[in-house]
Amino acid sequence: MASYAIALEHEMSLRNNYIDSLRVHTIYIGGGTPSLLPVGVLREIFSAINRHFTIDSDAEVTIEANPDDVTPDWLLELSDTPVNRISMGAQTFNDQLLVFLGRRHNAQQTDDAVRACMEAGIANIGLDLIYGIPGQTMDDWLHDVRHALSLGITHLSAYALTYEEGTRLDAMLRKGIIQEADEELSRQMYDYLMCATEKAGFQHYEISNFAKPGYHSRHNSSYWQGLPYLGLGAGAHSFDGHRSRRANLTDIKAYIAATDDVPHETEELTTDNLYDEFVMTRLRTSIGIPLDELSPIDRHYCLSQAAQHIAHGLLLVSENHLCLTREGIFTSNDIICDLMK
Repeated sequence: MASYAIALEHEMSLRNNYIDSLRVHTIYIGGGTPSLLPVGVLREIFSAINRHFTIDSDAEVTIEANPDDVTPDWLLELSDTPVNRISMGAQTFNDQLLVFLGRRHNAQQTDDAVRACMEAGIANIGLDLIYGIPGQTMDDWLHDVRHALSLGITHLSAYALTYEEGTRLDAMLRKGIIQEADEELSRQMYDYLMCATEKAGFQHYEISNFAKPGYHSRHNSSYWQGLPYLGLGAGAHSFDGHRSRRANLTDIKAYIAATDDVPHETEELTTDNLYDEFVMTRLRTSIGIPLDELSPIDRHYCLSQAAQHIAHGLLLVSENHLCLTREGIFTSNDIICDLMK
């Protein structure tokens, strides 16, 4: 782990000119499970960031954490770092489903972790939930959402379970040991999620994300706004804000051993690529696609493709923004594809 932190600073020294500004507005320590890092190593990483960049005084600094890692002692050590936001993968409050998902925490540990964060003075706390898990009932989901909202969190992300190739769950699915959740049940779960979060005063600011006013994830919002970002570490992705995207390779040993630039791949985006990504990222948000930011040709194409969905009440134009309606959210992937080139 210490060697990895040294390699991170090495990459910072090589790439601090990747984006136009050295001023950092958000930092996201993502996973893997970065809460496994000794806090001393985290301090070294933040010291390196300070040596190569200027961190805004009001920067949003997030660390992803497993609930069982978030203890009072860990939070006390973390208090002398810039971290001011914690995102935890609760996934569910059903212990049997947590075992099925291969998680190493239980529901009580999530409760304890949220409480410990609040007692440590960290008010900006996000939880992730998963729906559409094989064997998960509507009652399970009602309990998960209600319980999460009762904890006093400020941010909630909810995702339908996906089966990544090569994973244990994907193998079980292919062998017929488990079945994907019923599509109508998943739709009902998502519908309840929207109703419950709205009633609790959360803003539905992106398809999978809900937050109390003032607690939108500034970091993730930057991706959806097409802003430049610098990704450091094995497997990290970057975008220069213009046309160039870069992906570091995932081999950690090769990353640590690199004496020059770390192993990576680059991609130059075409004009059509940029249009497609603009549509995909903006339409996922509650603000939608700002039509004024499209060229006249792209705006005409976008609206002509959108016409059928507007007619069916799945899209609407409001204040020169093209947005998904509540009904349109349920078929958002198909709609986004239709608007792409």
